[in-house]
Amino acid sequence: MVTKNNLPKRVKIVEVGPRDGLQNESVNVSTKNKIVFIELLAASGLKDIETTSFVHPKVVPQLSDAEDVLKGLRQFENVTYSALVPNLKGLQRAIDSGIKKIAVFTACSETFTKMNINMSVDESLKTFKEVTKVALENKISVRGYVSTCFVCPYEGEIKKEKVLYVTKALIDLGIYEVSIGDTIGAAVPTDVYETISYVINQIPKEKIGLHFHDTYGTALANVMSGLELGISTYDSSSGGLGGCPFAPGASGNLATEDLVYMLNKMKIKTDVDINKLVQASLYMQNIIGRTLPCKQLQRLGVVGQILNI
Repeated sequence: MVTKNNLPKRVKIVEVGPRDGLQNESVNVSTKNKIVFIELLAASGLKDIETTSFVHPKVVPQLSDAEDVLKGLRQFENVTYSALVPNLKGLQRAIDSGIKKIAVFTACSETFTKMNINMSVDESLKTFKEVTKVALENKISVRGYVSTCFVCPYEGEIKKEKVLYVTKALIDLGIYEVSIGDTIGAAVPTDVYETISYVINQIPKEKIGLHFHDTYGTALANVMSGLELGISTYDSSSGGLGGCPFAPGASGNLATEDLVYMLNKMKIKTDVDINKLVQASLYMQNIIGRTLPCKQLQRLGVVGQILNI
């Protein structure tokens, strides 16, 4: 039986809206508007914000202004900004920007990895071995993402053994934390329980984060499964921004507001002010000109605008 006593007392939220969210938007968001958005997120109490990506501008044009965004951001106490890095060239740009945390990304599906970064899984691990080595030498911490850990849009169901293999390979490189992702949002709680319990049997649960999409409305249920296993780090996106440009059928990320609401009601600490978070999402919703899928934003949006929260 699940009780408050066997759930984490505190959860770390990694906000991925400025990167994973905006990379899939068709509307061009200016550097100035990105900076305002990120600073509103920081003001809400979010401590770990993935701001941008140092991928080639032709691959993800929405994030081609990475250096300018980082240069323009104000520093908030206890807030860490991070960026995605695909290779050594991207790492050098990150080093030059002065950022102190990066993330690297691979997948469990060979087909998806080829489509996403034009490498096999093992080739990507070899690339990230060099990236991680140089980053750590420059006192930059490295987080890892593993996509398609439950279902791949090309290969179908993913074996838990492959998830462990890729996750352990990243940890062995010196990566401090690996985010295990449900890229197309097709997992259900039993999938999460089976795969993650298998992984944390060999890897400390403190080194594991979870990244859910809400394609079928199961993201929060999947979080609950993770909480039952003692996982205390979750990625989410302001307003439910995002999807994946390389994964057909992937809808928005788990909305940060919906996650915070649930955790608050469960008396699990996040230190995030949901009203200020809604303000950030309403700001970006207005910029991109479409209604974001977040349940809390839809419920509070009109009131929030009236109260200017």
